[in-house]
Amino acid sequence: MHHLRFRQIHLDFHTSEQIEGIGERFDKAHWQATLKKANVNSVTCFATCHHGWAYYETAVGEKHPHLTTDLLREQFDACKEIDVNVPIYLTAGVNNMAAVKHPEWRQAGPNGNLTGWAPSNIAPGFFRMCFNTPYLDFLCKQITEVVTLFPDCSGIFLDIISQPPCVCHTCLETMEAQGLDPLNPEDRAQHSKNLLLKYYQRTTAAAKVNDPDMPVFHNSGHITQGDTDILEYFSHLELESLPTGGWGYDHFPMSAKYCTNLPHDVMGMTGKFHTTWGEFGGFKHPNALRYECAAMIAVGAKCSVGDQLHPLGKLDDTTYDVIGAAYREVAEKEAWCDGVTPITDIGLLASAAVNRGTGGHRDNAPDTGAGRILLEGHVLFDILDESMDFSGRKALLLPDDIRVNPELKAKIDAYLAQGSKLILTGTSGLNETGDAFLWDIGADFHGISDCQPDYVEAIEGVRPDFVGSPLVMYMNSCRIKATTGQSLGQVSDPYFNRNYKHFCSHQHAPNKPEASGFDCGVINGNILYLAHPVFSLYRAYGAVAYRHYATNAIRTFLANDLTVSSNLPGTARLHLNRQDAETRYVLHLLYANTILRGGSMEMHGGTVRSTKPIEVVEELLPLHDVQVSVSVPEAVTKVTLEPQGENLAFEQADGAIRIALDAFTCHQMVVLHY
Repeated sequence: MHHLRFRQIHLDFHTSEQIEGIGERFDKAHWQATLKKANVNSVTCFATCHHGWAYYETAVGEKHPHLTTDLLREQFDACKEIDVNVPIYLTAGVNNMAAVKHPEWRQAGPNGNLTGWAPSNIAPGFFRMCFNTPYLDFLCKQITEVVTLFPDCSGIFLDIISQPPCVCHTCLETMEAQGLDPLNPEDRAQHSKNLLLKYYQRTTAAAKVNDPDMPVFHNSGHITQGDTDILEYFSHLELESLPTGGWGYDHFPMSAKYCTNLPHDVMGMTGKFHTTWGEFGGFKHPNALRYECAAMIAVGAKCSVGDQLHPLGKLDDTTYDVIGAAYREVAEKEAWCDGVTPITDIGLLASAAVNRGTGGHRDNAPDTGAGRILLEGHVLFDILDESMDFSGRKALLLPDDIRVNPELKAKIDAYLAQGSKLILTGTSGLNETGDAFLWDIGADFHGISDCQPDYVEAIEGVRPDFVGSPLVMYMNSCRIKATTGQSLGQVSDPYFNRNYKHFCSHQHAPNKPEASGFDCGVINGNILYLAHPVFSLYRAYGAVAYRHYATNAIRTFLANDLTVSSNLPGTARLHLNRQDAETRYVLHLLYANTILRGGSMEMHGGTVRSTKPIEVVEELLPLHDVQVSVSVPEAVTKVTLEPQGENLAFEQADGAIRIALDAFTCHQMVVLHY
């Protein structure tokens, strides 16, 4: 496994040919002093950028027309002198210089239009390149040139890796030669998959042409769950996830909880920007970056912070003051965050992995909703695809719409035979024809309800503690009637579905006074089933009552099986890792209030993007009177607060360690030594 450093900078340098004086204010002494002050120990520097220009002495591509030095060499040598690693970046999927010189290398969409981030050739933006054209030869030559000129670089970072269906002339010829029909969307998708595999094989070989151990990472902005056949071409994983740049604060922990199950070292990637990449003069509050970096190391990931270097080549002092505030804390904590194994109670089988091609690129509703409920409910979990080993988890969760084929059914049966438990919601667990459950849930199945919405009246202990009336559920439920299982409550139907012939008030009709005769959920031995797609509902509506309903049902079902309980609020986060070599557990407590700021507004007459609401962190408020109980099999001999090195009083009874903290701010590690 390629072992990453904890404190990296991803130093964007996408620089227009219209700007002069490129790199002329690079100063080795200032560069080194700035990185040292900010506790940076790795910097991804640019060989080429999206504009297509090279920043080193190239015989393959074209050097930026206003660069008179070998800027990459100067940056590289300055870093190496102070023991800072240097992975090298090359643009791959977009390249405007190559696109202008060779328009025949550009991708063409199914409608025949040339594709890219710009809607037309007279709009600003970057052009997508087709990996089925000689462009791939050109790219591989650039990669080979870079690893030959910089044989001691710390890896190759290739960006914008995707191959949407393309109907350029080269692709049309290839599809016809392979017996694929360009008019058939499935054939175009298969062709794209073939091209992407060719890209991975050839570019990875080019990067390793001189050194078979050269690290390589291919960036697509998201690690697709279940897409494991390409991972042999990756030395490690960098999880691009800028909370304020479109990914949100829940994307990274969800991505990390999947990727830490893969045989790769993992790095989180956020940005110093208030918005997203390419924001010159934009700064998030230092407290936000402190929290984001703490969230990375809490799940066993390393840290990367994105910056954009000014065309003149001088690092920005304000930027590195902000980064330094976070990285000083990371440097103090990394001894407790390296070589860790996450402790998990529930394995979340990802809908995005099982139902590949049906969910969003970054946001699959069942997965996102389930992840948020488990994070906010402080339940220890990880994310699995169907190829992974399910053992070691106390329960397996299939959220809302998991399609179970015979192979997956057999695997889950073997998992249940070990004494483990299964949680199903919505249509998860139905057979392929959708007319019966594959497992005995302790209830009869009567199809999908025609009512949308309907209402839940859950039993005490499962219903939200602040809800004593029927709770509206906006998506169709499965109709079940409990037989041998324990009913979790009743479903009430509306008087009617809303249409022009019959409607009531502004939204939907109220519930009928009598129950429908169908149950909202059931527990039958080692299976919990909830009839509504409650996780998608939470993703869509964010109703606190939905979270309480789901977590109450899960806690009722798992009872004493859960490793951790606490009085933390839903806005806090909790993770537990084990460090075998140091014979200790590390409990991470995180807390920050994210606030939605800004709003949608058209920036008429300007050249900047229109706006949208952004989730920000500003103040880091202390969380008081924190109580946590942790159940571990070992006899704990000491509990300490780290990195403070302070002993913390604790009680141990029946295998549970009970601790109390007067207060903590942002991030606190509680270490259980055994």
